[in-house]
Amino acid sequence: MSGPYYQDDLVTLYHGDCLTETAWLAADVLVTDPPYGVGYKSGRARDALAIHGDRTLAARDEALASWGQKPALVFGTWKRPRPDGVRQLIVWDKRGGAGFSGDLNMPWADITEEIYVIGSGWVGRRVPAIYSVPTLPSQNRPDHPTPKPVTLMGRLMEHAPGGVIADPFAGSGATLLAARNLGRASICVELEERYCELIAKRLSQQAFDFGDAA
Repeated sequence: MSGPYYQDDLVTLYHGDCLTETAWLAADVLVTDPPYGVGYKSGRARDALAIHGDRTLAARDEALASWGQKPALVFGTWKRPRPDGVRQLIVWDKRGGAGFSGDLNMPWADITEEIYVIGSGWVGRRVPAIYSVPTLPSQNRPDHPTPKPVTLMGRLMEHAPGGVIADPFAGSGATLLAARNLGRASICVELEERYCELIAKRLSQQAFDFGDAA
């Protein structure tokens, strides 16, 4: 295992494959947005912004098998099978952000994503399992095809048990930024170096980043 790509008092980021860069497995709570297995490609730059490994669910399922039944929040889609061990479904209502997606031949717009709750120990008062947080408008998005709002990640983490946060599919860095905003340590891995560079840039900003700007 190589050394961290980026490290500060709260964040440790590794560049590599999470199945071999395994330091994240020592964390306590998993919060991650893995490949969905849908072969996603951004309409903005179809080749440059494809999601690596997104043609199957192999990366997600292998990572979750390594993680076991420790607490986890895992993003996904109704289009593909849910992971094993799901105890609760959370719905992210994305309306009000960058527009609608889905099959344009259907009269209903696709405005939600699923978040799977695995494991136990979740805390806080009971709230509806629907989070209405607009997806990021295109002009404020970091250079990543599927960035998650830092605000959403922070609200989810408010119910996480104590300890270190892990994200083996760090992407645009929303999990790390939200954890830092909450004063929580995180250990994360990202396969593509261009996204490691993006994360390091966002983390190096002096002000806390709530996802409203890249």
